[in-house]
This record gives sequence, C-alpha cells and structure tokens, in this order.
Amino acid sequence: MWRGMIAYKKYVVIENPNRVVLSDLPFRAGQTVEIVMMAQEDRPALSQEWQSLFTTIQSLPQATSMTDDDIAAEIAAYRSAR
Repeated sequence: MWRGMIAYKKYVVIENPNRVVLSDLPFRAGQTVEIVMMAQEDRPALSQEWQSLFTTIQSLPQATSMTDDDIAAEIAAYRSAR
C-alpha cells in the first residue's frame, strides 16, 4: 500500500552539537518520521566556485567574440535538438 509523505522543512541553529530540539511540529504523537539534516555552510564556498568558473569562461577568447545573436542561435539549436 502506498502512503503519502508530508514534507516539512524547519531551520534551526545548532546550539549544542550533542542535542537538537525540534518543537511545534505538524505531526501527531506516535507518528514515525524521517529526519534528514543538511548543513548550509558550504553554499557560500560553492557560490564562489561558480562565480570563479563563470569569470574564467567569460574570459576565453571564443566567449569575447560571441554576439547576442550567436548565443540565441546556440540556445535555439539546443532546444530544437531535444
């Protein structure tokens, strides 16, 4: 039997790495839930890596000679190939 899953996202700041307290949750007592934790601290580093990649790509000789029409043609060719 398929059971639907309710997704609920809550952001908390870790005050004590040995204990996390979640309160005011939309679940009933006795209900089994799955807890997945993901740290967000890596996002700025990833953003900086993407920015560096874009800067490198934009400085390539072939990128500096491309016109807006060239870019539009590339996009159209990609979309029509799907």
